[in-house]
Amino acid sequence: MWSVFSGTIVNVATVAVGSAVGLALGPRVPDRFQRIILICLGLVTITLGVDAAVIEMNKAVRQFGDPAVPTFGARLAMVTVGSLIVGALLGSMLRLHERIDNLGTIIHARLGGAVGDSTGGGDIPADAAGSAARFAEGFLSASVIFCVGPLTMIGCLQNGADGNPALLYIKSCLDGFCSMALAASLGLGVAFSIVTVLVFQGGLALAAYYVAAEIPELSVSLMNVVGGYVLLATSLMILEIKRIPVADLLPGIFLAPVFVWAVERVAPGALLIGG
Repeated sequence: MWSVFSGTIVNVATVAVGSAVGLALGPRVPDRFQRIILICLGLVTITLGVDAAVIEMNKAVRQFGDPAVPTFGARLAMVTVGSLIVGALLGSMLRLHERIDNLGTIIHARLGGAVGDSTGGGDIPADAAGSAARFAEGFLSASVIFCVGPLTMIGCLQNGADGNPALLYIKSCLDGFCSMALAASLGLGVAFSIVTVLVFQGGLALAAYYVAAEIPELSVSLMNVVGGYVLLATSLMILEIKRIPVADLLPGIFLAPVFVWAVERVAPGALLIGG
């Protein structure tokens, strides 16, 4: 199964190496530099979110639409907004964000406080609760940045369905540098995001291996668009503009294909024009 998981395994390795380097450098980076790094990462995340949410949407309208159907873009927008809202409600009901925060507290306790010591910043809370929250923030931010976006979705589909890991190899290089900067600023929680990368990307690649032919290309594009919204929410959290329960939004990504299927069942050809 190497051909299915090769890109994911390489990605996990680069994130692990980048996180290790970042953790080693973190205690030597002054607090003001850590804040600057986070600001830069937040701005980059905004760019990635806009690329996925806006540019990918425009691309989908041009690629899958019909000039004779001027409302096609509005239909896609309704699908993405509906997926995001319903997904957020579902995530809130499941308390995904709260569960990740609790996971940070549990891992912090198991590590005996090592999480707090590894971050190195003087402005990081010294108490265990603050360290656990910092761990959860690093884990969640890194997981979303590494696992959401066009490179992840399309790369996993290509790796799983065709055995082509090229896009995931490119993503691996980017994630390696990003994990270095994140770990230097947010600490050990970033390193634990390799679990998310392994499970999420590996699961997508495996699913693509079995069912990629059954997933319309339009559905994949809309998953990227909803993922762009999640990246934008993550950037607001990194920049400390707004505390958004980002994990609660994640189910919306996987609801986009469900909404496309449901609309096509009710009104065939409304979205999959000519399909």
